Amino acid sequence: MQKVALVTGSSRGIGKATIIEFAKQGYNVIINYIDSDKEAKLKFIDGEFEFNNKKDAEELKQLIEKEYNVQALVVEADISNELEVKNLITKTIEKFNKIDVLVNCAGIVFDREIDKVTIPEFENTIRVNVVGAFLMSREAAKYMPKGSSIINISSTNGTKVVAPESIDYNISKIGLQSLTRDLALQFKPNIRVNAIAIGWADTDMNKDLPKNYIEEETAKIYVGRFANPSEIAKTIAFLASDNASYINGEIVNIDGGYY
Repeated sequence: MQKVALVTGSSRGIGKATIIEFAKQGYNVIINYIDSDKEAKLKFIDGEFEFNNKKDAEELKQLIEKEYNVQALVVEADISNELEVKNLITKTIEKFNKIDVLVNCAGIVFDREIDKVTIPEFENTIRVNVVGAFLMSREAAKYMPKGSSIINISSTNGTKVVAPESIDYNISKIGLQSLTRDLALQFKPNIRVNAIAIGWADTDMNKDLPKNYIEEETAKIYVGRFANPSEIAKTIAFLASDNASYINGEIVNIDGGYY
């Protein structure tokens, strides 16, 4: 029976690259996205939203089903909403009967000076980045067979990198690392739980950074560039595989070397 991978926030960026990587390896996949209007509200964006997450998710489904001969299910869900999480899991089980891999990739970030941080923004960041991963893991674990794997997408922010303009994001990503270790204990020995801590990557989240800032940060990276999302995806797929069967409760840094 084919394995099944569910990746949250997978209509674009690292989540999309991860879906493609699992499809290449023969997994059936669940592509999760949030309605663009809901995302705009979560991030307090006024006017027309830049992305069409539903369109991106459907196009990704068509691509991988054609290219890799696997099945893909597209499900809209705000992973910070418990009812929507349960609905996402229900639809997944109705289609595939199990979940072998869960990748908690969905996340949001606000970048602003500390005196401009609002409590609703702070709460939204924690709710999506940490509570969402908790809800997904709790509900998915009920349908994950022995030997399954959960991978949380964390960041070097707050650990290797000090970024005071992202104080709530930093806290959320450190919290996600703590959640990783706690869940590894809770779900032993049947489900392995690991996290990756990502440095700079070429994603939509970072594409509008000032050019001089990108140059300054690139100079700090030993390999001299930002990561390609596909490189991140390959590491995620490795941690989910039997080749990583003795790796559990770990945080793997992926930052190209950064000082």
